[in-house]
Amino acid sequence: AALREGYEHFDPRAYLRNNYLPPRADFSSEEFVVPWKLRCLAETFASGEIRGRTLIDVGSGPTIYQLLSACDHFEEIVATDYLAVNREELSRWARGEPGAFDWSPFIQHVCKIEGRGYPWNPDKERRLRQRLRRILPIDVHRPEPLGAPLRPRADALLSAFCLEAVSPDRAAFVRALAHVGNLLRPGGHAVLLGALGESFYLAGPARLPVVPLQESDVREALAAAGFALRELRSYAMPPALRTGVDDVDGVFFAHAQK
Repeated sequence: AALREGYEHFDPRAYLRNNYLPPRADFSSEEFVVPWKLRCLAETFASGEIRGRTLIDVGSGPTIYQLLSACDHFEEIVATDYLAVNREELSRWARGEPGAFDWSPFIQHVCKIEGRGYPWNPDKERRLRQRLRRILPIDVHRPEPLGAPLRPRADALLSAFCLEAVSPDRAAFVRALAHVGNLLRPGGHAVLLGALGESFYLAGPARLPVVPLQESDVREALAAAGFALRELRSYAMPPALRTGVDDVDGVFFAHAQK
């Protein structure tokens, strides 16, 4: 209940300013956090192993960067979020409306590291818009997060900075991970990005609590939720990017299989 009340004050534009504009969205070096996240995603999807009909993105928030490398490998992408304001922000971008957040620096960078055209390849943006067919409400604390089973179940699941930010404790984090795992077919792949050592973050007037996780917590949670860990990487947040909008120590990237 306290989490729900806090998220009523969530400001998508403030969240985007805090995390997806400079200094954090600095593409001048691979050592910065946003290029690191994009490279993890690009390298994992470039293997060609994670592909199929449907990818579900759990807790998309107001962001699409996490889908840029994935969109070439799926016929349909289903975005989800608990908050209507985030779903509206995603819809504005999907429709190409004026005033939508400008993701072009992210798209340019992904095209560069994938070797598919630099500085700009309009096919990437067009393909993601075409394949982002559904933007649905979700509650990861329900055994059926979408309110009903996903049919057919997804071939892959992606989630970035969601589960640890909406769970009051580690046990709830593990349960939420198991719940979203119900959306995935047996043998399907899960790709996760999340915060390490973070206890709060800001999004306008909202100050949201986060479950502080360590790498060992991520490993144990995946195993408890029925996933086999394939890869786990971590990034330490440098002092220059500790801007006061959160107290994050680092970021984890995990690839696991159900």
